[in-house]
Amino acid sequence: MQTTEAQPAEASTKPFLSREIRSSIEAYYPRYPSRRAVVLPALHIVNERLGYVPLEAVIEIAQMLGLAPAQVQDTLSFYQFFPQDRPCGKFKVWMCRSISCSCREGEALMDYLAQKLGVRPGETTRDGRVTLLPAECLGACDFAPAMLVNDTLYKTMTREKIDAFVEMVQSE
Repeated sequence: MQTTEAQPAEASTKPFLSREIRSSIEAYYPRYPSRRAVVLPALHIVNERLGYVPLEAVIEIAQMLGLAPAQVQDTLSFYQFFPQDRPCGKFKVWMCRSISCSCREGEALMDYLAQKLGVRPGETTRDGRVTLLPAECLGACDFAPAMLVNDTLYKTMTREKIDAFVEMVQSE
């Protein structure tokens, strides 16, 4: 009777993350007391480079940091700044929906911006430049209604400020 031993599957899949992205993540290792502490910087790096954090990236980050993918996913899902299903536009625009912003016409301004961009919240403009996203809180209650565009906080928003923002985005 002949027996055959099961051969391990060849690892033929190419890494999803580029060498440059992986190197950028690895550069954080000496800055933190543990690899687990590098999860958030790693998510920011991937999101910045790809415009989103797909499941394949979550799995690779987990492998790099010696964690379970669920641990990375748990951190990712806690924050609202990491889309997973598709890349966002060049400009990621979060309109705050907190009570402070809502009391100062934040919801109406979100509707106005959506109309000006021709999208609904959660969508990206046809040209791929702007993704409009609702934010539960931007932590800028003193400046309500607030809008965050990538890393720039726009304070005490008005229709006029939205018009100027849309004009700026369309001219770039």
